[in-house]
Amino acid sequence: MKIIAIGRNYAEHAKELNNPVPSIPVIFMKPDTALLKDNKPFYHPEFSQDVHHEIEIVLKVSKEGKHISEKFASNYYDEIALGIDFTARDIQSRHKEKGLPWELAKAFDGSAPVSNFMPKANFADLYNINFNLDVNGQPRQAGNTKDLLFSFESIIAFVSQYITLKKGDLIYTGTPAGVAKVNIGDRLEGYLEGQKLLDFEVK
Repeated sequence: MKIIAIGRNYAEHAKELNNPVPSIPVIFMKPDTALLKDNKPFYHPEFSQDVHHEIEIVLKVSKEGKHISEKFASNYYDEIALGIDFTARDIQSRHKEKGLPWELAKAFDGSAPVSNFMPKANFADLYNINFNLDVNGQPRQAGNTKDLLFSFESIIAFVSQYITLKKGDLIYTGTPAGVAKVNIGDRLEGYLEGQKLLDFEVK
């Protein structure tokens, strides 16, 4: 499986990092070794002094497809979860200044925690889903899918023009504003419509 992630998909997050709001999806990828499941602890990498949390809705691709039309894209995922895109912001900033790829800042081991998946049929409106992240019991990020710049279907259609999607692939769909540094000893709790799905420590 592969992990495809969307950057700057909430306008307020783009603004907080002084990035332009994109006109087409910003895509990057993480390897399968980035995946962190079952609320196992996240081990803070030694190579970064500024790792940020980014809470996101994650789609699980349910069947293979390429050149998918947006009107049929909803048929290509049937489960969603909560995930965190951990980002080594200091490394990312240095690479952006030099016009270099982001992979070292985004694709490191354990940088993609994901919760258990839930059927999308459980949600009356996929574009009115509340999700939020608390750090040490304090609210840190809160978002609603109504604020997505690019819908789940438009992301699937766009990515599939370039990259064949396969069953089991994960798509991280972007983070709302409020990203911030994590520290060793922090406890992160992620909620989807009030249900706690993520609960792990930074070590």
